[in-house]
Amino acid sequence: MKIAVTKEIRADESRVAASPETVKKYRALGFEVLVETGAGDGASISDAAFAEAGAEIVSDAASALEDAGILLKVQRPMTKEEGGVDETSLIKPGTILIANMQSLSNPEQAKQMADANITVFAMELVPRISRAQSMDVLSSQSSLAGYKAVLDACNEYTRALPMMMTAAGTIPPARILVLGAGVAGLQAIATAKRLGAVVSAYDVRPAVKEQVESLGAKFVAVDEVASADSEAASGYAKEMTTEYQARQEQVLGEVVVKNDIVICTALIPGRPAPVLVTDKMVKGMKKGSVIVDLAVEQGGNCPLSEFGKVVEKEGVILVGHANVPSRLATDASAMYAKNLLNFIEPMMDQENGSLAIDWEDEIIKGSLVSRDGQLVNPALRADEKRQIGEAPS
Repeated sequence: MKIAVTKEIRADESRVAASPETVKKYRALGFEVLVETGAGDGASISDAAFAEAGAEIVSDAASALEDAGILLKVQRPMTKEEGGVDETSLIKPGTILIANMQSLSNPEQAKQMADANITVFAMELVPRISRAQSMDVLSSQSSLAGYKAVLDACNEYTRALPMMMTAAGTIPPARILVLGAGVAGLQAIATAKRLGAVVSAYDVRPAVKEQVESLGAKFVAVDEVASADSEAASGYAKEMTTEYQARQEQVLGEVVVKNDIVICTALIPGRPAPVLVTDKMVKGMKKGSVIVDLAVEQGGNCPLSEFGKVVEKEGVILVGHANVPSRLATDASAMYAKNLLNFIEPMMDQENGSLAIDWEDEIIKGSLVSRDGQLVNPALRADEKRQIGEAPS
């Protein structure tokens, strides 16, 4: 069977879905690997490096997909409706597509893929269980994003982060608040601490308090009783009640204005990002303060953030870079490619070197979006039924 790796064409995307290391391992598993020329350029991986690892370099995506049984991508394919190149039309029926599909936010494309008889696995839907940790693309990419967020803040902040005692006087340490203590938030905390800042963090889930404090940050609590049921089975935060949100705004309003830098990382899968830093809070911050909003692609934790831009409002610099993991494309690609390899390896029959997918496996069922011309993921099927007026089963 052939694996195709095509060049990512979406704006602000520099990553690639394979690395020379994973190409070698796919070859050892019995696959042929076709890589579109230039696919690794944004991640500093040359065609020659892929070829040396055993890949066949082809001239374009159509050539890569002509006989491929599996297509590996970083982002979901570009559609005709989105303009530019229609990647979906190049994918043959029966192809297995494995990518970060963002299917819960793009159910129409998921239905299109099902109608085209493309078997789709969405890597963002891989269950967060111990057996799947090595496949968790959200963790691998968010870790890099949290690190980069602190560096981006430093780039805009006009003061030093650590305390400095000099003959000319003492510079106090910067105060950094991290909103959301998931993978990105915890990495941001660790990075900020290493750079010498005084760090505090908030998360709706009280269970992360110990992790926050173990990294040397102070945990900001809002309502421990209301927070007791704040975590979904997936490990992500739930959307909280109106009463809790009002209390949250009050507490954070007092904390945000005391900090020099705010790193926003809070997300709810398939939903708009929760607003944590209001316009009023921004107005209360010191001139020259910085907000880095990693949630800007889903609306932002601060409504004043602008996607893909660095702007100044009320004397505060708001950083809303698009696709932050892609700004560390070499490492992000290597980690993502390894996640995909770890996802595919268990599908292989080691004796005859062919695919033998266990469709009842928890990881397969959780990440599978479409198969045999049908949407099969429970979350998407429920959404489809609601749209046509049926009661979800």
